[in-house]
Amino acid sequence: MAVAQSTKTKTASKAANSAAPKQKTQMHRRSRTGCYTCRLRRKKCDEGSPMCTACKHLGLVCEYKRPMWWSNNEARRKHKDDIKMIIKRKKLSEKASHTIQTSIGSPPGLSHSLPTSATFTDPVDRTRSASIDSQFAFNFSSPQSSHHEFAPFTPQMHPEFMFGGYSPYEVDIKTERQMFVNDVPTLRESTTSTFSAAYPTPPPPGTVMPSFPPEGEWTEQVYSERRESLTEETYNVNSFDFAHGAPMTSSQLALELNERDQQLLHHFVQYVLPTIFPILESNQHGSVASDLILPALQYNTGYLHCCLSIAAQHYKAAMGLQGEDIDGDIMRHRYVTISSLCEALNRDENHQQILEAALGLIFFQCGVGRVEDSLPDIPWHQHFQAAVSLVQKLDLPRIVSDPNEHSAAQTPFNMTLTSWIDIIGATMRGRAPTFAHTYREKHLSQTNSSLGLRELMGCDDRVMYLISEIACLEALKADGMDDITLCQHVHVLGDQIGFTEMGDTPLKIASDANGVLDPKQLGKNMTSAFRLAARIYLCSLVPGFSPSQASCIGLVEKLTTVLQHIPSGPAGFDRSLAWVYLVGGSVSAPGSSFRAHFDERIAQLGDLANFGSFGRVGCLLREVWVQADAQVSAAAEAPQQYIHWRDVMQMKGWDFLLI
Repeated sequence: MAVAQSTKTKTASKAANSAAPKQKTQMHRRSRTGCYTCRLRRKKCDEGSPMCTACKHLGLVCEYKRPMWWSNNEARRKHKDDIKMIIKRKKLSEKASHTIQTSIGSPPGLSHSLPTSATFTDPVDRTRSASIDSQFAFNFSSPQSSHHEFAPFTPQMHPEFMFGGYSPYEVDIKTERQMFVNDVPTLRESTTSTFSAAYPTPPPPGTVMPSFPPEGEWTEQVYSERRESLTEETYNVNSFDFAHGAPMTSSQLALELNERDQQLLHHFVQYVLPTIFPILESNQHGSVASDLILPALQYNTGYLHCCLSIAAQHYKAAMGLQGEDIDGDIMRHRYVTISSLCEALNRDENHQQILEAALGLIFFQCGVGRVEDSLPDIPWHQHFQAAVSLVQKLDLPRIVSDPNEHSAAQTPFNMTLTSWIDIIGATMRGRAPTFAHTYREKHLSQTNSSLGLRELMGCDDRVMYLISEIACLEALKADGMDDITLCQHVHVLGDQIGFTEMGDTPLKIASDANGVLDPKQLGKNMTSAFRLAARIYLCSLVPGFSPSQASCIGLVEKLTTVLQHIPSGPAGFDRSLAWVYLVGGSVSAPGSSFRAHFDERIAQLGDLANFGSFGRVGCLLREVWVQADAQVSAAAEAPQQYIHWRDVMQMKGWDFLLI
């Protein structure tokens, strides 16, 4: 019995000892519980369900199951960097919302990951081919296309138009007297300061603007050259109705701004304004500033803050700055712009001013910023939905189409700018333009054909109308148009493009013997470039299209020749040809003269080539060429498959308007 007792005791002891390590292991595992996001950040996790408090507050993905990236050091590092960027954006958004003193906790969230044309659902875009059915000679029709009438715009529906479904909010807007120093609010007294371009406030000590001429030299040089070129050969110098009344000089501009915003205003006028609408400025000297920009800055709050945000974004890109101060300026004015638009929409008044600011949010963004910009923003096509509704509310399509209203009178400037964004924007998204029917009527008209597109952006109106038709045809192709019908329409449109060449004079440099710009010749050269890009765009719709085809190679070579006749450098017009460079460059072959020309123009532009639409086109083309060239190397004898630049944009998550 004693022996048995002893044996039993030893066995129990051994069992207890063997259980001890298991107990320790279980305790150790419990100490490591928590979501993997908090583990990666090395933060304490409260293990909330379905999300922990930290991840919920920061808008992070909360994962309790071991994710795939956890076992890979490189993937783990990248995931940690992405989390840091999301946290930074949230802090900037919160700081911006405090700065503009919203009347609720925070304004509507701006998208961190912008929807692309592959994911964004636009209820009006998919049915714009309805406007294709008309009396046009090449009348398109497809059983798949549906008709959609745009509902009249009402204040009750504006938040969905502007923000794609976000709830409305109220904002108390003040031209802020408040600044933050180390996150501590400091109150500043506002003063009324009068701006004069002749005596600008200098930038902070030590500030050097890279690749820009000395203060005032840019404006003076460009304006003097273009003033000398004002001859009988220029276009109609009174072609636009800017809807601002009497022109304004810089000395008449008086605004209540704090010191920091005053510096942004000076930067906008000195460095950004000379780059806005360069084609228009070459034709109508001084009107961009005196008739359009300065009066809008004075009388339109939303437009003012839009321009201040653009100035901060331009300053950041030009200086290569990083930091919360400059990002805070960008976001603060971006929020105020959107807030002022919402207030005006709630009141259902000042439709011209709202449209003007909305178009500024779209168009000015195309001139500043870099591809890697990561600050929250609303996609351009959501702003454009609001602009479309306002254009219809102002009855602008009827005004420009009715001979009794329009005839030889001035064209509403906002309708011209809307049309340019509409046509080029449609090609960016593979959709039919919203006002395609209006452009078709203008194209058929013998006495009332101009919308002022040539005067504004350089390309003849008839060519732009045909680009609109090509976009309509692409939309029908996506809806299932059969190949035979598609090719018939491609042939007809090709003939129509050829008709626009009738009467063209031989190509020549857009300046006289003294080097002075000839605006009329510049317009011809710009039109030729857009026309060739339109032909390439049209050919790309043909089934079996390949960039290696002789016809495509020939078109790219012709386009390169035309581009060589357009002035280059900081005072040139390459940045007005972003869409042309995109379409032509996307089908250029390795070693082609186009690629060499493009690299040369980038070098001549200097730092200006790195931001705005031109900079984004450069980045996009590099991505397209990497994929296309790799395909050529892999299958040298097979026809080169067309890699569409739009597919590359979707793959990269880019949602640009490249104009």
